[in-house]
Amino acid sequence: MPKRSTVVIPWGETMKTTISAVLFALLATPALAAGNLGSKPTALPELVVGTGDGFGVSQATYDMETGKSYSLMIKATGAQECAFQAKSFFSSVWLRKVEAGGLEIKAPYLNELEFENAAEAEIFVVPIVPGEYVWECEGLADKGLTGTFIVK
Repeated sequence: MPKRSTVVIPWGETMKTTISAVLFALLATPALAAGNLGSKPTALPELVVGTGDGFGVSQATYDMETGKSYSLMIKATGAQECAFQAKSFFSSVWLRKVEAGGLEIKAPYLNELEFENAAEAEIFVVPIVPGEYVWECEGLADKGLTGTFIVK
């Protein structure tokens, strides 16, 4: 009988997190089997960054549940440049799409949304891993351009 060999594939933490999240969703979230989550997302209150003195936000906390589809409109006033980042959140959701500038963008992962001027983008996600996830405009969190996604 021939000797078997084992191949080890070095996966990064992002891949491990993504696979774990998908497995968790498939095994532990009954809502995923209940229907098409992509058809009717719940619209969250829009998030406006750069309000007031340019360092304010319209809403800092968003509550969500795993296995439910959501849409979030993010608008930048243009008072400050905002590189909108939520790395841990983006790695723990199913990103359906991003709509911006008349385009529909479909990608498996989102790193950041960069607003250099007044602009808007709408993200469509299904959270699959519970937790508290911080979002921020890179380098401006200490001035107030930050908040939290709470997924239960």
